[in-house]
Amino acid sequence: MAASPASVESVIRPLGSCLTKLGFEVYPLKVGWYNSVLPPSLHLPYPDDTLAVVVLSTPAMFEQAFLPFLEQRGIQKPCDPVDQCVRDCVSTAVSQCFSDLKVDVRYDYELLPSRKPKFLAQTAAHVSGAAFYYQQSDVTDQPWAGKKMFGVCIHPSFGGWFAIRALLVFEDVTVGSELVQPAPPDCVPSREDRIKLLEAFNFRWQDWSYRDIVPPAQTYSERQKEYFSTAPVLRLALLRTWGLLPEEEVQPDLSPDEQSQANGHG
Repeated sequence: MAASPASVESVIRPLGSCLTKLGFEVYPLKVGWYNSVLPPSLHLPYPDDTLAVVVLSTPAMFEQAFLPFLEQRGIQKPCDPVDQCVRDCVSTAVSQCFSDLKVDVRYDYELLPSRKPKFLAQTAAHVSGAAFYYQQSDVTDQPWAGKKMFGVCIHPSFGGWFAIRALLVFEDVTVGSELVQPAPPDCVPSREDRIKLLEAFNFRWQDWSYRDIVPPAQTYSERQKEYFSTAPVLRLALLRTWGLLPEEEVQPDLSPDEQSQANGHG
């Protein structure tokens, strides 16, 4: 299925219509943009001109999607409740809007049999222009004496108060030169602020100060902060105290991998 410029819009418009009201953002990209910055072992197995969309959650998602999801649908053990909510929102949007298209939906928490992630979320956000992925290599004259520093994406409107949730690959939709790759907004341009950002993210991520490296238009609500500050194994108990889960719900046993993945969400 060859796509025209209108085909990109015909994907983004209905998808955004379904997801924006729930606190998500959607950004189109070509698979080739993503593959061009990664080694072959991490490539998506599609032609370079295949259309993809990265899905972000904004601070509004918690109140607009997650809490209503718990009230209306409940959860299925033992998966992470936020993961279940995101999957429900995205899969519903895809089935409603694109029943005639083949869509490969990959979530941020999913792993391949090789234990590699199904997609690199921060890379996808960067190449789509959604958020700038600040890495160690973006700092000149590094002060860390060879120490490994993990990178982090910063959103131009929300700073660090957002999350990258999914990548949708429209397998039969190809686009040409009409879809131009945007540069991600460089909202932390100075060396000093980049050092401050990476050190806050790597050494003090629990205090969330890295999220305020730029003045955010919106941050998480106090209830959302409480939820994500709570250890993953205790979050169902917290939801019960809020009256969002019945008392008979049993706390699932999470593996170390699941706990680590849950710690990274939000």
